[in-house]
Amino acid sequence: MTQTPPSSFHRWVIRPIANQLRQGTSPEKLSWSVSLGLTLGIFPIMGSTSLVCFAVGHLFRLNQPVLHLFKTFTYPIHLALILVFIRLGQHLNGVPPIRFSIPQLLSRFKDDPAQFARDFGVAALHGIEAWAIAALFLIPLLYFISLPILRKLLGKVRTET
Repeated sequence: MTQTPPSSFHRWVIRPIANQLRQGTSPEKLSWSVSLGLTLGIFPIMGSTSLVCFAVGHLFRLNQPVLHLFKTFTYPIHLALILVFIRLGQHLNGVPPIRFSIPQLLSRFKDDPAQFARDFGVAALHGIEAWAIAALFLIPLLYFISLPILRKLLGKVRTET
């Protein structure tokens, strides 16, 4: 009887997390890594999420590979959420929205990063403010969603050995 090969999700997500559990990493620590990876992955400053994840992971002694794995999952929505967070931050501060689009942001950033920072610095701060408010709710929510899943995976890992 031939065994079907594991899916990409199993190979790249489940197996590495199971290996971390086998090596003694607690489900709680991994759950923090998952929740912070997903939340920091949508930090609204283009090109900063890896550095932010590294710094936060180092500060809280989180599992860097898992943290960055889950940060990577957010990439498809990261760019779209930059604009959402900036608009929300502008609304929270009573600031009229500045006119720009994601393609325009990318183009201006590539052309002259220093000028980009001068032109959009305050808007970025508004985006960070809105993201921080969302993160206050998102991090614990993702933690409490992922923790039982990781505890269940730990149980499976223990029964395999």
